[in-house]
Amino acid sequence: MHRMLLGTRKGLFEIAGEGDDWKIAAHHFAGEPVTQVLADPRDGAWYAALRMGHFGVKLRKSMDRGASWQEIAAPAFPRKPEAGPWADDATPWSVDMIWSLAAGGTGQPGRLWAGCLPAGLFCSDDGGASWVLATELWEKPNRRNWFGGGYDHAGIHSVLVDPRDARHITVAISCGGIWQSRDDGASWSATTRGMKAGYVPAESAENPDMQDPHCLVQCSGRPDTLWVQHHDGMYRSGDGGQNWQRIARPAPSDFGFAVASDPNDAQRAWFVPAQADACRIPVGASMVVTRTDDGGATFRAFGAGLPRAHAYHLVYRHGLDVAADGRTLAMASTTGGLWVSADAGERWQALSTDLPPAAALRFMT
Repeated sequence: MHRMLLGTRKGLFEIAGEGDDWKIAAHHFAGEPVTQVLADPRDGAWYAALRMGHFGVKLRKSMDRGASWQEIAAPAFPRKPEAGPWADDATPWSVDMIWSLAAGGTGQPGRLWAGCLPAGLFCSDDGGASWVLATELWEKPNRRNWFGGGYDHAGIHSVLVDPRDARHITVAISCGGIWQSRDDGASWSATTRGMKAGYVPAESAENPDMQDPHCLVQCSGRPDTLWVQHHDGMYRSGDGGQNWQRIARPAPSDFGFAVASDPNDAQRAWFVPAQADACRIPVGASMVVTRTDDGGATFRAFGAGLPRAHAYHLVYRHGLDVAADGRTLAMASTTGGLWVSADAGERWQALSTDLPPAAALRFMT
């Protein structure tokens, strides 16, 4: 039996099932916007991040699989300095959204990471009871060059913790490139060699600060294999992100937001193509998922069970996930669609077309 959490504009849904038998098992926080979810495999805790507008960002935690929830501390910036190099910072020092949540290593009980909008990275060592800003990344001079993609300011939407060494953290920033720390967040280096941005002048195309990775994922079984859906194409790294190779431009498009990596096969990944750039609907209003089985050299597109005409679904960066078996996938859209596949994405089953706009979908392990 597979279980997943789905964060939407109108609450958090639990989805359960296997094969052709799936159901919505529960609904939490009805009417409240959930921007990110996490089911911590170490202690079973569930986390839901809420973006409550006038009431600010909230973080909820459950230790009994959703039977009850408690509000815990949300990441918060320190007061903006009134003097010094950051006194004139144009970026607000207030968390607008928790965009990513990640559990620390198996030997780090209570360790969590939260990537936010604007692009602050926060760490907790007590299961979310308190948070500390990764100051060295936030105060890098490079941050003055970062800029918003779909939002007014840059944000951290992807956080990866190396399963071999939990001190090794990789984050992706839209728009601000990919940054890595090998000392538990004490220092950071940009790692975007090989990426190019076609939306800036040619002399700035390889500037790390100009890169707009839409989503970054890792093959858990081969952690040196990383995949990125970039604003300007799709990339793969086989050396932990030190070097990136642009992969094939599959039909119908190499633009999109979501990517999922097979946890067991470093050669396989899935993408959800869209029409670039401002239109942001499926190409030809026909929805497909593309899959590579050879490290990005070639792709196949699959649409069986997906809407193929007058389909205007957009799958956000956290709207696609693959289960630990490497064959079961789930996908949710901005227009209330939810689909599952039991055969590695070749055929899809619609579970609902009536859900709220989806922000984050994750299988539980």
